[in-house]
Amino acid sequence: MTDAVIDLGVSDVDDLIELEGRCFEYHWTRDQFLLGLESGAYRIIGVRRGTILSGYMAFSMIMDEMEILNLAVHPDHRRQGLGEALLARSFEICAAEGITKSFLDVKVSNDPALALYRKFGYKKIGVRKKYYPDTREDALLFRYDF
Repeated sequence: MTDAVIDLGVSDVDDLIELEGRCFEYHWTRDQFLLGLESGAYRIIGVRRGTILSGYMAFSMIMDEMEILNLAVHPDHRRQGLGEALLARSFEICAAEGITKSFLDVKVSNDPALALYRKFGYKKIGVRKKYYPDTREDALLFRYDF
């Protein structure tokens, strides 16, 4: 059975915050989730296994561009294709919305994320030095053209 990727909303914020805390040292606040969801500034899709939010992806779509804001998979559910399922679903959504390009940044040390994005065809286009506030690591910038 494949995991169903569903739209998440305001009612999922507690689960999103819990998953963020498990995945990231520096994570979004309740207000950041609510602001984006209530205003429509970005969309969040996710995968649930039972009552557990196993993974989610937040992304914005402006004009013909999509930007991946966050992608997180529960530590107990990693390496099971959830990141791929989320990214594939976002590509379907983007195709339906007429998106022509996608951007993201990722920590230089995040090998699993780098492998996922490269597998989907993202190409490195730049570096932001000491970008991340928690580790001061460089951010690698990537682009994908639909």
